[in-house]
Amino acid sequence: MARNIKTLFDLTGKTALITGGSRGLGLQMAEALGEAGARILVTARKKDELTAAVAHLKGLGIDADWVAADCADPASIEMLCDTAMKHLGHIDILVNNAGAAWGAPAEDHPLEAWDKVMNLNVRGYFLLSQLVAKQSMIPRQSGRIINLASIAGLGGNPEDMQTIAYNTSKGAVLNFTRALAAEWGRLNITVNAICPGFFPSKMTKGTLEHMGVERLKAGAPLKRLGDDEDLKGICLLFASDAGKHITGQWLAVDGGVSVVVAG
Repeated sequence: MARNIKTLFDLTGKTALITGGSRGLGLQMAEALGEAGARILVTARKKDELTAAVAHLKGLGIDADWVAADCADPASIEMLCDTAMKHLGHIDILVNNAGAAWGAPAEDHPLEAWDKVMNLNVRGYFLLSQLVAKQSMIPRQSGRIINLASIAGLGGNPEDMQTIAYNTSKGAVLNFTRALAAEWGRLNITVNAICPGFFPSKMTKGTLEHMGVERLKAGAPLKRLGDDEDLKGICLLFASDAGKHITGQWLAVDGGVSVVVAG
């Protein structure tokens, strides 16, 4: 008998690890998964922000904890996975969200900045997915991986927005998602990506100030930026049994910007 819709979206008994989960989009997705019943472990580099995030989640009635880690550092990623396994027992849902950006003209972009963006936005996603799969998802023949890409990964930028490494990294995340989904589908592991548009956050603050909030709103068919609810629905779909037959896909959550300016 087919399950009802509430049951399909229910994450009671599931566990979730969210990188970059102390604020912004990561915290929003932690809220969504926790509100649906999952036990939550958030990670980021700054302990004070993690402490505040977990206090916020617990205030919502969510079973949450944190571990500090640097997802650009292989040794720290290994520690994160080991700690998560000890704390949660297993990992049902992995949200790869930690990210970095750098603004510079392509012809002057520093190599060290390129490596910083790529190491966190691409290599970190791969290494953590690999470890979580080996230690939990493959032995259990079950898992959900959600990668945070961006509409920046769908094409180029307006002339005055120069983020070549970020765009390249997010394009890589999209094909990483497709390739991993194709390889791990036989293991009952789904891999999907979310492509946010412009959301107010610490990372986008400089871009919003440079480009102008009203200009960015005007370029979106819905005439607004993303808010602190807009990723919750798609995150829960990809994480739950409601999305069990979806893999290798991406969805833009951007107010329609990609319909107008990208492919």
